[in-house]
Amino acid sequence: MNQDLQDKILAVTRCGVDRHEATGFFRVALGLYYLSGLMTKETLDFKALDRQFNRFIYHSIGKGHSITSILQYMSGEKVVPVLESQRFLRAFGEYCTEVPVENIPFLLGLNLSVAKDLSKIDVRGPVADYIERQRQLREAAEAAAAEAAAAGA
Repeated sequence: MNQDLQDKILAVTRCGVDRHEATGFFRVALGLYYLSGLMTKETLDFKALDRQFNRFIYHSIGKGHSITSILQYMSGEKVVPVLESQRFLRAFGEYCTEVPVENIPFLLGLNLSVAKDLSKIDVRGPVADYIERQRQLREAAEAAAAEAAAAGA
C-alpha cells in the first residue's frame, strides 16, 4: 500500500462533513481499493496485504478497525448512505481514478459473494438491493442512449 494510494483515500475521507461521514467515506474508499486489488492474475500474499491495510487503518482511524471489519461494513446496510452520497461519489471519482465509479456495484457484489461463501449467510438485503437498483439504472440509461442514437440515425 503506497503513499499515493493512502493520500487518495485520505483525500476522499476529508470530503466528509463530520467524523461519522468521514469514517464512512474512509471505509468505503479503502474497501473498494482493496476489492479492486483482488482483480488480478497475480498470486496475492493476503497476510502481507492485510497487514499493510490494517496498519494504515490503525494510523488513520484508530484501533477497533481492520480490513475485515471494513469489508463487513461494506456488506451491511450502513454502507448504503455512503454509496448514495453524491459528495462521496464525486470525491471518489475525482481522487480514486484507478477504480471507476461504475465498478462499485460489481465490487460490492464480489464482496457479498465472498461473505456468503465464508459465513454461509443470506446476502439479500440493502446492499444487494442497491446493486440491483444500480443495474436497473444502468440498463435504463443504455436503453435511452440506444433510442437516442436510433432517433438520430
